[in-house]
Amino acid sequence: MSKRNNHAPEFKANMALAALAGDKTVAGLCAEFGVHHTLIHKWVRQLKESAVGIFSGEIKTEEAMQNKQLHELQAKIAQLTVERDFLAKACGH
Repeated sequence: MSKRNNHAPEFKANMALAALAGDKTVAGLCAEFGVHHTLIHKWVRQLKESAVGIFSGEIKTEEAMQNKQLHELQAKIAQLTVERDFLAKACGH
């Protein structure tokens, strides 16, 4: 029984970019990295489909998503601080 490989996103991206670059054939990439040709074609298709979203701003970069999450967390901290201070004054502390 064969074991199913889970490839890292970086590996998938590199394989798709290598296939698009055309320096090596898909068959050559398959032989070199031991990946089935249908996977490489699938990754190339996914890369092409997501490229439009990246440039249109629909797909945000990881850094932008982290910045958004940081701002949301800071806003939540500020809200909780105000609520805590209000309750402390109401209780007479």
